[in-house]
This record gives sequence, structure tokens and C-alpha cells, in this order.
Amino acid sequence: MKLIAVVLLVFSLVSCGSVIRTDYMQQGTRNPSLAALIQDPDMQRDRLFILGGVIARTTLKADGSQIEALFVPVDSLGYPQGAVPSSQRFLALYPREQGILDPLIYQKNRRITIAGVFTGVVRGKVDEMEYVFPMFRITQVYLEPKRPAAVYYYYPAWWGYPGGPW
Repeated sequence: MKLIAVVLLVFSLVSCGSVIRTDYMQQGTRNPSLAALIQDPDMQRDRLFILGGVIARTTLKADGSQIEALFVPVDSLGYPQGAVPSSQRFLALYPREQGILDPLIYQKNRRITIAGVFTGVVRGKVDEMEYVFPMFRITQVYLEPKRPAAVYYYYPAWWGYPGGPW
């Protein structure tokens, strides 16, 4: 009985932890204003930030894996929340020395949280529109697990409750 209580206690403590390392969560600034970073990049360069995103594209480059994402805020544990209507995009580079982020796994519409060092701004395009992206060098990344699709069952009215009339 005591063993079960200990296992449940350990599981509850582990399951309530941050998705990003605790020291990063304490050192980093959560949910930065991307507009402020773009406006005065030199002021914030080399600072650690914690931010969430919805992946728009993942590209493998010579210096690492680059993620383009739509900014979403994160909660106090680092979990990505709902999109903000005035959201902006950002770029995040996962250095090649740390490995690669495979585009088949880090695919469009997956939600992420990154702990990243702000390196400046990069000019690019979103489709055909010129765009200025805040750029981060990823120190840690969390990919939210895929959620299973909702399954709906149709039960004819004459069945009554699921399982039939019997």
C-alpha cells in the first residue's frame, strides 16, 4: 500500500513539471513582445527567452534546423497556449552540433515551446510579402505530442443508450 502511495506521489510530481528546464524557465523572459525585439534588437540581443509557437515550416540548413513559427504565449510551465489574434512569426535555429529537427516530425501546425537566445532580426518573406523575423538560437525545444482526433459515434434514436435497446 505504501509503495502505491509513493509511486502515485512521484508520478504526480513528475507530471506537473515544466516542459523546459527549470533553470531556463527562471533565467529566461517568458512571452516576449516580438514587436519590441524587432524595433530595438540590440537592446535584447543575447538574452534568453521562452516562447511558444505553431510551426509554419521546418527547413534543414547548413548550420542547423530552422523553424518558422507563429508566436503563441506559454503558461508558467512552458506549455503553449492559444494563438493571439495579432500574433507574429519568428525564426528559431537549432544548431547542427545538437542534432537535427526532422521536418517530418517538426511539421506544419505542430505546437512547440523553445528556450532560445535572441540573436537579432532577419529579413525574409512570408509567401510573397517582405517580413522581418526575430531570430532565436534554440537551447531547448519541446514538441507538444499529437492529440488523437476526436471520434464521434452515431447512435440511431431508436437504440436509446449506446449498446442498444437490450
